[in-house]
Amino acid sequence: MKGSLDILLGLQWGDEGKGKVVDYLAPNYQMVARFQGGPNAGHSLVFNGSKFVLHTIPSGIFRESCINFIGHGVVIDPITLRQEVEAVQKAGVSTQGRLFIARKAHLIIPTHKVLDAASEQAKGRQRVGSTLRGIGPAYMDKTGRNGLRVGDIYSAGFEKKLRALMDKHRLLILSMKYDPPEWPSLDPWLEAVDQLRRMDVVDGEYFIYEKIQEGARILAEGAQGTLLDIDHGTYPYVTSSSTVAAGACLGLGLPPSAVRNVFGVFKAYCTRVGSGPFPTEQTDETGHLLRTKGHEFGATTGRPRRCGWLDLVALRYAIMVNGVNHLMMMKADVLSGLPQVKAAVAYDLEGTRRNDFPFDLTELDVRPIYKEFPGWETICTEGCTFSKEFMDFLAYIERVTRLPVNLVSYGPDRQHTCIRKDVSLVEGSV
Repeated sequence: MKGSLDILLGLQWGDEGKGKVVDYLAPNYQMVARFQGGPNAGHSLVFNGSKFVLHTIPSGIFRESCINFIGHGVVIDPITLRQEVEAVQKAGVSTQGRLFIARKAHLIIPTHKVLDAASEQAKGRQRVGSTLRGIGPAYMDKTGRNGLRVGDIYSAGFEKKLRALMDKHRLLILSMKYDPPEWPSLDPWLEAVDQLRRMDVVDGEYFIYEKIQEGARILAEGAQGTLLDIDHGTYPYVTSSSTVAAGACLGLGLPPSAVRNVFGVFKAYCTRVGSGPFPTEQTDETGHLLRTKGHEFGATTGRPRRCGWLDLVALRYAIMVNGVNHLMMMKADVLSGLPQVKAAVAYDLEGTRRNDFPFDLTELDVRPIYKEFPGWETICTEGCTFSKEFMDFLAYIERVTRLPVNLVSYGPDRQHTCIRKDVSLVEGSV
């Protein structure tokens, strides 16, 4: 029997709660695989009273039955990876024989971070809000055919190639008239590379193909969100990789025929980190309340997230682009206690009602058209019994998106999760 690939990804601007869902579903899979992004992603997991934030390691690492795979679509900072491995091991979880890394994954080198900062400074008011982790420059070197890959660290000429690339970066940085506070030391990075050499590095395409042939069920874990996709997001305020479902095949080396389900994760409201258009953003007391109740601060940067109402126009667009067939709602509890809840059902674009997601939200005067819902005091009682007001809100979302909301999360812990429909979907049968 051949296995299958289920893809789980975010449908907004990231921070949807994907890490919690992956951790919750992981026991039903033999492998969890990351397929894009880098340490700009921060997936938070809360269980047994402890919180863990993963930036590179897949969120299935805390499930003993799961092996975890970092695909070649990911860019890796060896220092960040070493720190994560040490943190996981300190928690009593072994990564030996459970964490595998694709040989073709590209490396983030120290000068990539300086180049990131230089680029942001040069953009001035048009800066995209980069996390300054070097992700964008690493992908630029990848597509520019200048990059270094994990497999290169075993080459006798690796350090020579590394120093040549760093010299090229220095010239570019100086040409941008950027004077860094200090140039990063190479020694800590090389020490982390030494540890990387001792990890389980594999030929990714063959590794994951063999698992599929053995009948493994694989869960592909996306980073960031659909609206940050380099092609389909709110360009130019996007990330540097393909965050959509098609990116899973590219970043893992699997054909589209392997895909069985696409799980779309969204919050009951919207957030965004950094610059860029955000039609439903609330800069008033409502936005502050959502940020406070939802603990909306970046898991990677600590920056406060911009907050606003759920955007159903953008959600329908993300569903279409990804081919989502099952929805999962996160942080539904954050809306509890509000006198009313809103969701954007269309846009007013310069006096015309629009139901589609515009080509460019940056330059256009886009105003959301809202539908209002009565609020609820308590979202859920024992046994996943939701309030009538919340169920009406949920039913409307299902009607508009024409998809079932299979999972509802109403708190940060694993146990604050309710599977509503198609339980067989996550228990292993089709």
